[in-house]
Amino acid sequence: MAIIAQALARIKSDPLSFLGGAARVNQCFTEVGHVWRDRVLTPANTMALFILQVLHGNTAISHLRHLSAIDFAESSYCAARAKLPLTGVAATVAQLCGKGGRCMESAALWLGRRVLMADATTAATPDTAALQKLWPQPSAQKQGCGFPIIKLLGLVDLATGMILQLTMMALKTHEMSQLAGPHGALRPGDVLLGDRAFCSFAHLVMLAAMSVDAVFRLHQRQIVDFTPGRAHRGKSRKKYHRGMPSSRFVAKLGEEDQIVRWTRPATQPAWMTDAQVAALPQSLRVRELRYRIAANGRRTRVVTVATTLLDPIRYPKREIARLYGLRWEIETNFRHLKTTMGMEHLKCQSADGVLKELMVFVLVYNLVRAAMTLAAARQGVADANRVSFVDALRWLCSLLVAVPTAPMPELIVNPARPGRWCPRVKKRRMKEYDLMNKPRSEYAEPSADKGDKG
Repeated sequence: MAIIAQALARIKSDPLSFLGGAARVNQCFTEVGHVWRDRVLTPANTMALFILQVLHGNTAISHLRHLSAIDFAESSYCAARAKLPLTGVAATVAQLCGKGGRCMESAALWLGRRVLMADATTAATPDTAALQKLWPQPSAQKQGCGFPIIKLLGLVDLATGMILQLTMMALKTHEMSQLAGPHGALRPGDVLLGDRAFCSFAHLVMLAAMSVDAVFRLHQRQIVDFTPGRAHRGKSRKKYHRGMPSSRFVAKLGEEDQIVRWTRPATQPAWMTDAQVAALPQSLRVRELRYRIAANGRRTRVVTVATTLLDPIRYPKREIARLYGLRWEIETNFRHLKTTMGMEHLKCQSADGVLKELMVFVLVYNLVRAAMTLAAARQGVADANRVSFVDALRWLCSLLVAVPTAPMPELIVNPARPGRWCPRVKKRRMKEYDLMNKPRSEYAEPSADKGDKG
């Protein structure tokens, strides 16, 4: 926490202080073999402008000259940013991630455990042929009318909201095939929180081998029966076994709370290799529980959860239900990243540029989260997620465009509003223009039904 506080205190005099200073940023690029000429737009200055651009909502390059004291041409900045190697940008991002990790050590834990959330989201890139080939647009859209969509699998710390890992893939790629990235950021003793897309026998086995517990929502097609001693179908596919759970009952822990034994599925998951499947055990003990939501306006009324937290004394059912209810925090985090910060529509027109743009977004987002964590500690707020993200973002923007002398102010703390519900409707109407259903270039072509009005 002290490291983050010192960096934030110096950011007004050195915009790269939270990365170790301009010299350290240049050293990161030197270590990856990047060579540059002695000029104004060094890697450090280029990164400073890139961070400044993203911090102000991914603003236009022409706006940067009003925000920065660096004298540069717009074309020179574009060229310097394109020359930055991906490995160097990744190394500078790791500077804040390392300090953010120390910041998280003092953050609140859930029953003494660090909880990480996994989920996927998307972002649109410019419509270029190269990006369409790498990250195709949704198949339902006509060619020339949509944008390439990049799918992002994020691993987020529940206590601080910081992004620990971000994996990029094509839109139709399943999250389970990209688990190597998130798993690399997990530590023994962690708890992984996710929706039904992550709940499978193979995934639970993989996490158990890493000494990581899981809390996932069960898939809607999986049959769960809380009757003690009930029959099970195992791997049988006979018709009279349909409607019967495949798991074997082991013990009842409470009302709609039980321990069962899952067996290895007969079909091989598409995302696993033959060697991985052969290493799977024949069975795994899993805890299944179900709870109900009585709040008005909630679409989901009944939630069934599978977890490897088998001890009902240390991990009561109500605590697990409360924990899974906090999974929605990752959706709020993605909204801050995409809507508040402007990551929903990326601007770089090359694949490397898109990757660098995403990394800088994560860098700035984690910086805002570090400021929120620091403010929560100073203001005596137990949950750092209650500190206003927008207020922290505005404060950081003010540090970079002005030279304030006052210490870090008290940031806005949102009230705790459990069960708050707002319908997904829009009050402002869109203008009644026709939707684009063919490439824009075709609209300029003369059509046969238009006569000569001269």
